[in-house]
Amino acid sequence: MHVCRYILWEAEDEGLQLPYACRMGCCTACAVRIKEGAMHQPEALGISKELKEQGYGLMCVGYPLTDLVLETVSEDEVYELQFGEYFAKQALDPTNAVNIEHDDYALSIANMDE
Repeated sequence: MHVCRYILWEAEDEGLQLPYACRMGCCTACAVRIKEGAMHQPEALGISKELKEQGYGLMCVGYPLTDLVLETVSEDEVYELQFGEYFAKQALDPTNAVNIEHDDYALSIANMDE
């Protein structure tokens, strides 16, 4: 695998059909769990630093730093890990809502196709 190309691009060139949506690192459709190896993903705005540290990555904006063993995961799994506690708290008690940080940069990238 070329270290200067996104993992998703390389996989597609090899004929693999993997999940994706935005191709810009803003959603979690192409999320993977890194089982072995290391991935560089500075443009992965769709997942938090904490999830990256827990071994999650986004193939559409991830570069391999070493040989990798990746496991595809449900987009919902990553979304729930990242935002679930906020939405669960608010659903149980709307008066106890937690503010979610507004990120204009991420929103501008996510809305580029509009």
